[in-house]
Amino acid sequence: MKYIVVLGDGMADRPMEELNGKTPLEAANTPVMDDMAGKGIVGLAHTIPEGMSPGSDTANLAVLGYNPRLYYTGRSPLEALSIGVDMKETDVALRCNIVTVSDDDLPYEEKTILDHSSSEISTEDAAVLIEAVRKELESDIYKFYVGTSYRHLTIWDDGSVVPLTPPHDILGKVIGEYLPKEEALYEMMKKSYDILNNHPLNVARAEKGLNKANSLWFWGAGTKPCLTSFYEKTGKKGVMISAVDLLKGIAVGAEMKVIEVEGADGTLHTNYEGKAQAAVDALLKDDYDFAYIHVEAPDEMGHQGSLERKLKAIEFLDERVIKVVKEQMDASGVEYRMLVTPDHPTPIEIRTHSSDPIPFLLYDSTRQRRRIGFYNEKEAMMSGIVVEDGYEMIEKLLED
Repeated sequence: MKYIVVLGDGMADRPMEELNGKTPLEAANTPVMDDMAGKGIVGLAHTIPEGMSPGSDTANLAVLGYNPRLYYTGRSPLEALSIGVDMKETDVALRCNIVTVSDDDLPYEEKTILDHSSSEISTEDAAVLIEAVRKELESDIYKFYVGTSYRHLTIWDDGSVVPLTPPHDILGKVIGEYLPKEEALYEMMKKSYDILNNHPLNVARAEKGLNKANSLWFWGAGTKPCLTSFYEKTGKKGVMISAVDLLKGIAVGAEMKVIEVEGADGTLHTNYEGKAQAAVDALLKDDYDFAYIHVEAPDEMGHQGSLERKLKAIEFLDERVIKVVKEQMDASGVEYRMLVTPDHPTPIEIRTHSSDPIPFLLYDSTRQRRRIGFYNEKEAMMSGIVVEDGYEMIEKLLED
């Protein structure tokens, strides 16, 4: 038996007036997922423990079977694992986004945050800007590391886990009340605007109609993580396929193999088929037991507040990932189970994450139930199946 998780990041949502009361998952054309729902199980799971922030960090740990209350030490330390930064016990890692704030004559504190991803800036462009910041701001205490797209890393020597606000939580708001209380972090963010706003690369981006990547934004502070090996927990050899450092970092900490896919970039136009093929090859050719395929696009479209693009992201997941994997696994004759799920909702109406329960779909190639099925939030709620502790959901996938 082989085991597959297809994770549509932020895919779950809320009913929308524009869709006549349907969610994007209800409204999207998803024939493969709906067919699997008719032969499988649909239910709800709570992936965000009560009192914890609804992030992809806590939620993906839960989907992989790690209780966030026991294993979560912050988001950025997991990304540090992916980047290859060897943290000391006294280090604090910070996510260092390159964001877009308003380009106006107002003081920095009175600027508005416009875009948490700077028009989904490429890693190559972002690396140029991080280097400019590094030359001016790096010290023995604060070190900067390039990550992926707009997502980068700062290591604070002998730092503190201070409260910081995720930029995607305050889109369209004046930043003053959300700036760090830690003076050094605040000053670096303020100076970063002076360094970046008129940088030649940003001038060129603006001429192309792209948002300037004109400010750092610190958030997600945490200390060195310590995860139990996935193989020791489950007895399964696993691979992780993702474009983002957070998921790769979780995999490194869990001693799973990270598979890099050319063209996988965390955007709407990521290499969906490449991710699907990498999973199939790992399972059928390289004899791995478990493949985790993470697709960031639905989450990014939710943050952008784009209904049209979120619908496309969900449909691409169905047609270009799940269908590809399912057809090849069926043709191979190898028995498998597939869990299709979001990690958390990213409702378009709020453009950030929520702690609402998520709908999951569990399909087993050996159990061919026959009924009309649909995979969405409404069907999951009507099923009466609820996993209260989301980190136990994987037991349904791996059960004998």
